[in-house]
Amino acid sequence: MKKLKKHLVVAAALVAAFAAALGAFLLFSPDDGDAGGGVNVQPAAEALPVRDTSHRLTEPKKSELTIVEFLDFECEACGAMYPVVEKLREECGDRVTFVARYFPMPGHRNAEPAARAAEAAAQQGKFEEMYTKLFTTQKEWGESQEWKESVFRGYAKQLGLDMDRFDADLADPETAGRVQDDQRDGLGLGVQGTPTFFLDGEAVTTPGSYEAFKSLIDDRLSD
Repeated sequence: MKKLKKHLVVAAALVAAFAAALGAFLLFSPDDGDAGGGVNVQPAAEALPVRDTSHRLTEPKKSELTIVEFLDFECEACGAMYPVVEKLREECGDRVTFVARYFPMPGHRNAEPAARAAEAAAQQGKFEEMYTKLFTTQKEWGESQEWKESVFRGYAKQLGLDMDRFDADLADPETAGRVQDDQRDGLGLGVQGTPTFFLDGEAVTTPGSYEAFKSLIDDRLSD
């Protein structure tokens, strides 16, 4: 069983690497529109991999390394990398800061509303819970041409959020602006597809397996 799980994680990571390359094509495809789900998002003039407002999944007292992922909740490659990141968080979370940043791709109809749902949940202290919910249910709502905000509202209810506040935050232009702020930084840093990882501010090729990612982290921690 352990060998099977290992092979599944490796296969998932390989799919992630392939889809990230495909995402780069989609982002700049003239038929797909802009990176903001129809909103013209421009690169940040002074782009940063991580900001004070960025969502940290781990916050060790003494962080030795910061890993930032620009992600799209509807992206299958990001979904494939999710269990890899979760395992790394479990093993390295006391030494490594893991940061999630929004980068919804134009070819995914529900990527931007999913990001807004996560941000609306964050306003009630439930970012990680919504982050987990969106990735673990991706197959139920992803790759659809129908709007799935009602599905995301259902998740908010399951998480026990104040629904009046959630609905207001979901529709608030400032919530969409927060998503776009991450996209601007991503574009300014040269992000072209998802997932894209930065280790201490340096962009790295998405590792093709859990073992490769763990080795990369271990090398950085040993420096």
